Amino acid sequence: MERAKTSAVLDGSKSLSHLARKLVDSILFQRVVISAILASAILIGLETSPKIMEKWGSSFKIIDRFLVLLFVIEIGLKLASHGRAIWRFFGEPWNVFDFLVVAACLLPSSPQYLVVLRLFRVLRVLRLVTTVPKLQLLVGALFKSIPSMGYVIVLLSVHFYIYAVLGTFLFGVNDPWHFGSLGKSALTLFQVVTLEGWVEIMVTQIKGCVAVAGDLTSTHCDGSETFPRIAPLYFVSFIVLGTMIILNLFIGVVVNSMNEMQEELAGEDISRSPESHRQ
Repeated sequence: MERAKTSAVLDGSKSLSHLARKLVDSILFQRVVISAILASAILIGLETSPKIMEKWGSSFKIIDRFLVLLFVIEIGLKLASHGRAIWRFFGEPWNVFDFLVVAACLLPSSPQYLVVLRLFRVLRVLRLVTTVPKLQLLVGALFKSIPSMGYVIVLLSVHFYIYAVLGTFLFGVNDPWHFGSLGKSALTLFQVVTLEGWVEIMVTQIKGCVAVAGDLTSTHCDGSETFPRIAPLYFVSFIVLGTMIILNLFIGVVVNSMNEMQEELAGEDISRSPESHRQ
């Protein structure tokens, strides 16, 4: 009798976990969760307006409590889908993140918890990543590419350092505002690599700082010098090497990481398939 009762309880828990997993994996459930996250994001944005809060603040609080209830139900169903092996839920980092965000939303709204509560309410928007598999693929690829990006960053740093030293020696007297020191040169080159306002900086070196009337560089001009040939070669070579080549290496690293992530996910899907278990 005891064995029969135990097996009945186990069968019941398995059926409940199977039902919960089937509900969690359903498209309708995922759409409801995504809609709740988007609604929460819109609600947080509206709460930044004092006028809107003065008029609709009480209604927003009711909607927010309803959304938190949906998130709690979601976490409960995900926990139930693992049956007795609840620890498997916490084996995935995204599930831990979801659990912490939802748990923080249940903190009392007292002044001492207000800053933490606001922070985790904003983090609700990031839960969109945990619910959309394609976004998880992108974020996973970014994290996977961080070790390889280190070498690209070293190469980019060497590139910046060489051109910053050259810029300080060449244009430091003519344009001390942009190239007066190594730090200023590096900051100017960071602006140039974003392709923002680099033409004006180059023209200052070509014509001399005196010719640039009404600009900050003219007010900091101690000795005007012209570099009609060196300046174009300096800026064009820096942009071609920095923007067109080195920054494209970042894209290549991320794309390569995405391919690796897709292969890993494909391997996991094959290992989880019923046919692999039969074999």
